[in-house]
Amino acid sequence: MSRIAILTCSDRGAAGDRQDTSGDAIQSRCTAAGHVVVARAIVADDIDAIGARLAQWADSGTVDVVITTGGTGLTPRDVTPDATRNIAEREVPGIPIALALEGLKHTPYAALTRGIAVTRGATLIVNLPGSPAAVEEGMGVLLPLFDHVAALLAGPVEHGD
Repeated sequence: MSRIAILTCSDRGAAGDRQDTSGDAIQSRCTAAGHVVVARAIVADDIDAIGARLAQWADSGTVDVVITTGGTGLTPRDVTPDATRNIAEREVPGIPIALALEGLKHTPYAALTRGIAVTRGATLIVNLPGSPAAVEEGMGVLLPLFDHVAALLAGPVEHGD
């Protein structure tokens, strides 16, 4: 069981003009898989606000995985990967590759995401697109990884030969 935080990055969501269906989908998939959602928030597409919330959660010691949704595209307001990179300690390049490969099975537009995966302390942070369909596809990739990632980041792990 991993402790999950969900950050929705959306100007319209933060203003209350849009329902957070992608955040709802993440929460539903996580809880159905036995994980605990310990924090959830919506922030505007603002690089400083996104970075501050990610750092706060990662540094709190109470979150194993942060999943962001939204702000991964090509428009000028899509700054979630930039904010994530700004607070990152290490990149985890295999996760975005796996997410893109899964997404490309469903739409060629999956190639346009700029989402990244990083660690900060003992927390994994993964950017998913804002589309509920892309979130559903991405969660299928991510859910099997969470417990192993949490164990790896928590401390020394003996690997079999």
